Amino acid sequence: MENYGYSSIVGSADAPYLARLGTECGLATNYHAVTHPSLPNYLALTSGTTDGITDDAEPSSHHVRTANIFSELDGNWRALEESMPVACDKVTSGSYAARHDPAVYYADLATTCTKDDVPLREPLDLSAAFTFITPNICDDMHNCSVSTGDAWLAHIVPQILDSPEYLAHEMALFIIWDESNTGPGNHVATFVVAPSVPRGSRVTLDLDHYSLLRTAEQLLGLSYLGGARTAPSMVQLFRL
Repeated sequence: MENYGYSSIVGSADAPYLARLGTECGLATNYHAVTHPSLPNYLALTSGTTDGITDDAEPSSHHVRTANIFSELDGNWRALEESMPVACDKVTSGSYAARHDPAVYYADLATTCTKDDVPLREPLDLSAAFTFITPNICDDMHNCSVSTGDAWLAHIVPQILDSPEYLAHEMALFIIWDESNTGPGNHVATFVVAPSVPRGSRVTLDLDHYSLLRTAEQLLGLSYLGGARTAPSMVQLFRL
């Protein structure tokens, strides 16, 4: 999700679905994005570094050669991108923003991107070891309201929780915001959903996007990349 701070989401009357979900799952109450604007946060989430990028330029301007969680998985990943016109689309158009689709920036994914970075379709295909889901720029709250994004989550999240993978206790779901546009510290909401997460659990430890990358890599048995090497994991904190 995009561009709303913690206080604009948690407890907001405009996010009734997330309010209900928050009573049933875990919430990281001291989670922070790492920078501004969007693109370097998405790179940090998936590679452990911003790669020195400080803008939202298109993939044609940034050929990122850094190792990333997608390449670590050697094809056993999927990115589901809402409103993306064609697979592995490297050009922003309509409601699709390439800057919110980190896989299209990584040079080492050139041969697999069209297979694994695909338009979001329903029913959701969650069969890969790691799935990165990006709403379009309205449903992610970037260009539209909190209530619009909340309604989108109310439609999508139940599909994930009813999936064979989740029902088999083989999946953890993380709902995050790339950055905050309000308040100090880039404080954002992060919901942690899994059958093992204690109902209504709250974690106050200082966490960030590198922590989430480390958590995903730990759950998947991968090596830690960049900032994930030293960031705290959420695995024990949320009993994943």
